[in-house]
Amino acid sequence: MIGRLNHVAIAVTDLAAAANQYRTMLGAKVSAPQPEPAHGVTVVFVELPNTKVELLEPLGENSPIAAFLAKNTSGGIHHMCFEVDDILAARDSLKAAGARVLGDGNPKTGAHGKPVLFLHPKDFNGTLIELEQA
Repeated sequence: MIGRLNHVAIAVTDLAAAANQYRTMLGAKVSAPQPEPAHGVTVVFVELPNTKVELLEPLGENSPIAAFLAKNTSGGIHHMCFEVDDILAARDSLKAAGARVLGDGNPKTGAHGKPVLFLHPKDFNGTLIELEQA
């Protein structure tokens, strides 16, 4: 079921500074900021040869990233995203195995324009998991 690692997401307090750090200190290609109001974040993607790093900054007071940063004031790894061939089949299989799908259980459109779901971190060793339709 699980496919390629699509990205690792890192919550940051200052998206411009974090993007600049990856660009200048590490020499990475960094995308332009992309607001994602449906998810309450602004993102940039750090392009790597084999995957991406997603830098997340809160967009609005009700952002789930704002709550994460309130607990983790220096920022940190927020989630890992894995690709799946069939997101609905993956969801159904995971639910049948006892995993909790966050939200209403229906995929939403993610930052790459593809359907995504999130799985409860308590079901995956304390790590929030995002599934993205490949």
